[in-house]
Amino acid sequence: MNKWILRKDIKRSVGKSINGVKITESGILAAAHLSGAGNVKKYLRSNGNLNFSDAYGTSIQSYMKNFGGYDVSSIEANRTPII
Repeated sequence: MNKWILRKDIKRSVGKSINGVKITESGILAAAHLSGAGNVKKYLRSNGNLNFSDAYGTSIQSYMKNFGGYDVSSIEANRTPII
């Protein structure tokens, strides 16, 4: 579902760098999983100026850096996923 919510931001942002961190689809999805898709949108649209942290103090930028570069092409963007 996060991939569906962030589909436009993924298209706009992948390949760019924010604060020295290359933006990748897997980094975006990891950050959204742990910080929320809305916070990731705010981070990307502010060009990294609004850098939120989760309950443990880990920033979105840190998730982007640590989980960037993985192949997530097999994950489908689905508005109403069923588990």
